[in-house]
Amino acid sequence: MSGQRPRRPAMRTSLQLDQHVGGEAPAETLEVAHATAQVIVHRGRAADDPEVTRRLVELVDELGLDALSQLWSQRPPRSLPGALWRLHALRQWVIAQPEEVARWYRAGSAWAEVSHAVAGVVDPPGPQEVRVLADHVLRGVYAGDLAVALERAAAFCRVVAAGRGVEPEADDLPAGEGARRGMALLGTAEDLDAAARLWRRDRLE
Repeated sequence: MSGQRPRRPAMRTSLQLDQHVGGEAPAETLEVAHATAQVIVHRGRAADDPEVTRRLVELVDELGLDALSQLWSQRPPRSLPGALWRLHALRQWVIAQPEEVARWYRAGSAWAEVSHAVAGVVDPPGPQEVRVLADHVLRGVYAGDLAVALERAAAFCRVVAAGRGVEPEADDLPAGEGARRGMALLGTAEDLDAAARLWRRDRLE
């Protein structure tokens, strides 16, 4: 299957993720972004080593989110580096705000039951459960079916987005800001699903 083949080659906190807009980058930067995404995914999947997988899952913990942002975040969301950026940043968002994300997830799970089932968060979904899911999704990139990992992340985003639509907004947010961020999450979900389809067709580069 094509999932084992290396490919060529961009979420932060919820606010940074929702507001991120990619820009133009020099050609050499684009080449490095795609090449590093290829190498990381290929070596991770070829290693068949739990320790290598763990280190790749925790890549942001070692390098910092800004380092990955500079490397991958300006690439199209439906590219390999763009998808990797969103998965790693999604994990960091969950780590940074586990209580809030879990609250939104719980609220949304009743409204997005199919996505809840696809995401695979253990019931009842609490802060620890959503953090475990974020780690499991990234493990799937390097030691499982990458397309399924992308689809689980997309489903997770849809459930959280549904929860943001029904939960009251925080006092420090402008009116409508929570709904806007929920819509941004839905856009991320669409991009991740599209990336999964491209991977299965050997076209995620």
